[in-house]
Amino acid sequence: MIDFLIREESKPSKYGWSPEKRPIEEYIRNGIIILDKWSGPTSHDVADFVRRKLNLEKAASTGTLDPMVSGVLPITIENSCKIVEVMQRVNKEYIGIIHFHKDVDEAKLKEVLKKFTGVIKQKPPRISAVARKLRKRTIYEIKILDKSERNYCLGVKCEAGTYIRVLFHQIGEALGTGAHMKELRRIQSGSFSESQSHKINEVIDAYNEWKSNKNENPLRKIIIPMEKFAENMKKIIVKDSSIYSISQGSPLFTTGISKIQKDIEAKDLIAIFSLKSELIALGIANISAKDMLEQKASAVKIKRVIIERDIYPKFK
Repeated sequence: MIDFLIREESKPSKYGWSPEKRPIEEYIRNGIIILDKWSGPTSHDVADFVRRKLNLEKAASTGTLDPMVSGVLPITIENSCKIVEVMQRVNKEYIGIIHFHKDVDEAKLKEVLKKFTGVIKQKPPRISAVARKLRKRTIYEIKILDKSERNYCLGVKCEAGTYIRVLFHQIGEALGTGAHMKELRRIQSGSFSESQSHKINEVIDAYNEWKSNKNENPLRKIIIPMEKFAENMKKIIVKDSSIYSISQGSPLFTTGISKIQKDIEAKDLIAIFSLKSELIALGIANISAKDMLEQKASAVKIKRVIIERDIYPKFK
């Protein structure tokens, strides 16, 4: 249960929709598909395949999985593509098979894995699209799940941007045996888990059911509102009368606030919501929740407007 401070009680207007009640076209435009990526294509190719099959203008993958890697790959659709950058920063969880080039002493392996828990340094592989500069990444957990001869199945929880292929190579170097990644599957991306993911044929079948038989239900079960991503972010709920100015990129002033999450501090990343629970914008808090409650000031600097401009009018 989120603890909110109430600055001003306010009622929603007739404009906008609660995320689950959006008309199907708007529901799709503001949705995310938690796709179970198959081995073979790049993440970009998968997103483009979804775009073409669902007759969309825009679809984007939230982060990168190597072509051979399968698993959880959230795909943003149309307007929800605005949150891709933030979604890419979430923590990830993988199950992978590391193949050692020589026999391994398991006790020694466990000691090495402990050394790779915490902050490590990595250089992106040559095939990556980013500069090959040494950078720090955090491994929250790495453990042995199973083994068969020189193949070990490892579970890894890590910061976004960690290269598991490189990590496995580093482990092999530390052991003095050499090693490479044999297989990898992502089972979690932020709050989205493998159990929420869907095969591409399920997505296509649901879309065709809507187009052919006007049955929206299967598609609504697969596509989830983008607001689900922001559920764990710090929140401010604004009055409907402030949404138009925010949609134009104006800062959020305290006079436009209805409720404030109690633990907000200056410089926190904030998700701004409507009274109907629509994601309006993302921004950086200028002041704390306490100050937002007591002062007349600029509360949040808007970093990314999410809601489309024609949803809420300028209130007189």
